[in-house]
Amino acid sequence: MKHFTCVHDIGDLEVAVKEAFEVKKTPFRWDTLGKNKTMLLIFFDSSLRTRLSTQKAALNLGMNAIVLDVNQGAWKLETERGVVMDGDKPEHILEAIPVMGCYCDVIGVRSFARFESKDTDYREVLLNQFIKYSGKPVVSMEAATRHPLQSFADLITIEEYKKTARPRVVLTWAPHPRALPQAVPNSFAEWMNAAGYDFVITHPEGYELDPAFVGKATVEYDQRKAFEGADFIYAKNWAAYAGSSYGKVLSRDRAWTVDAEKMALTNNAYFMHCLPVRRNMIVTDDVIESPQSLVIPEAANRVVSAQTVIKRILSTEIAI
Repeated sequence: MKHFTCVHDIGDLEVAVKEAFEVKKTPFRWDTLGKNKTMLLIFFDSSLRTRLSTQKAALNLGMNAIVLDVNQGAWKLETERGVVMDGDKPEHILEAIPVMGCYCDVIGVRSFARFESKDTDYREVLLNQFIKYSGKPVVSMEAATRHPLQSFADLITIEEYKKTARPRVVLTWAPHPRALPQAVPNSFAEWMNAAGYDFVITHPEGYELDPAFVGKATVEYDQRKAFEGADFIYAKNWAAYAGSSYGKVLSRDRAWTVDAEKMALTNNAYFMHCLPVRRNMIVTDDVIESPQSLVIPEAANRVVSAQTVIKRILSTEIAI
C-alpha cells in the first residue's frame, strides 16, 4: 500500500480486519519494522484522538514521530497558485511539502473542508498536493471528504461487537451548533457499503450526502423508522452538501437527538460516535453512558486502525 486515503486503498476488508485483530492482540510484534524511520504528522486542524492514536501507532512500530501544528509555530502557508504573496503568508505549500518530505519516511495529513468551494474540497486539492509533491507515502488523518482511519476503526469495532453476520447499521444525522464537514459520514458510508452490511442513512430533508458515498445505502427520512431493528446506531452531524446550501446549517432540530426512547426502538443496538460529541445535542447523557455505548472502545481502536495502515505502508516500502 503506497498511500491511504479511502477504503479502496485497504484492499480486501476481511483480510484487513483480520490483520487489525492481530495488531490489536500483539501490538509490539512489529516494533522493529519502523526502526530508523520517521513519521511526520501534519495538522492543519485540531485533533485529540487522531493525533494521539496515530503517534502511538507509529511508536508501536518502532518509528520516530514528529508532530507539526501548522497554525502554531510554523509559517503561515499559501496554498493557491498564481497569487502575489504580499500578505501574511511567507511560504508556499509547494515548497513546504517537498521540504517536509526530506525529513521523514511517511507523512500523515489532517486538513478539513473549508466550505469555501465544494469543487476544491471534493477534489481534495491539499491532500493530493502532498501525494504529488512530497515523494513519500501519505496517510489521510482526515481530509475534506473522508476520514478513513476513523472509518477503519469503526469497522473493526462493529466486527468485534456484531451478533449477526450482516448487522443492520444506521447512520443518523443529529443536531449541532456549527457547520461540520461531511468527511466522517461520507467515509463511514463508504466503508459500511464496502462491508456489505444492511446499511441505512437517516437525516432531515436537505442533508443528503454525495450520492457517490451514499451508494447502496437505504435513505430514510423518518429517524424512528430507521432505528427499528437496528444493531448499531452511529450518530454524526454534517452540514448540507447539495447546491448553494453547501456547508450551511439548515436545521438544529433537537428532535433528532439520539435518546433512550429512540434507542428502545432498536435491537438493543450499540451506540457509536467518532468523538468529540456534544452531549444532549447529538446524544443524551443516559445513552452515551449506557452499557451499549461503544465510544471508548471505538476510540481505542483508532490506534489499531492507524497501526495496521502504517504497518502495511512500511512493509510495502521494505518490499520495494
